[in-house]
Amino acid sequence: MSKYVIEIENIEKNYQVGTQVVRALRGVTTKIERGDYVAIMGPSGSGKSTLMNIIGALDTPSAGTYILNNHNVSQLTDDHLAEIRNREIGFVFQTFNLLHQYSALENVMLPLVYGGVPKAERIEKAKEALSKVGLEDRMTHKPNELSGGQRQRVAVARALINNPSIILADEPTGNLDSKTSIDIMRLFNEIHSGGNTIILVTHEEDIAQHAHRILRFRDGEIERDERNADITAMV
Repeated sequence: MSKYVIEIENIEKNYQVGTQVVRALRGVTTKIERGDYVAIMGPSGSGKSTLMNIIGALDTPSAGTYILNNHNVSQLTDDHLAEIRNREIGFVFQTFNLLHQYSALENVMLPLVYGGVPKAERIEKAKEALSKVGLEDRMTHKPNELSGGQRQRVAVARALINNPSIILADEPTGNLDSKTSIDIMRLFNEIHSGGNTIILVTHEEDIAQHAHRILRFRDGEIERDERNADITAMV
């Protein structure tokens, strides 16, 4: 097995906007090791969200190769992409993306429902995941009965449920106040310490500073790829 969970080579992504072709990604090449903690940063239009969609198997590149956990997902069909997403990637979004009619436990169970896991096993695994994020006493509560930080913890538990290859977090503190943001980033640090690979997409420097490596994007290219010296010195 490769030591890299992600291998990206010469990734291009072009969009047709009227008569114009927009080059969102321009030959991006990078590798991410298993167990790493990477932040992807850049201003609007820099390509970071486009790369996130490709890493998350939500979109396919116009050209280039993307290997995720030894699977070439560059040109898969939509059905195969959905299968890869459910098995290999745990998503955490800025807007939480919880179903409001379902309890915390039911929301966390959803990826296992899609995976055909028996109900008793789904319940057991979802309870375990919610306990990991400190919500064992909120399992029956629906999202509107939870604080923003608690809703994001439910989303993190759901992301962990399939033991994915990577946790992909898109602006995970964007809708949270400063104190709650610190709590959520502390949770990500704990998850990373447990051996999970985390890829964090953010425009906030203080959030990116939790990562061990920062990819800085500009105009569809990696402008800088740097190790976080403050973090790595403590490891």
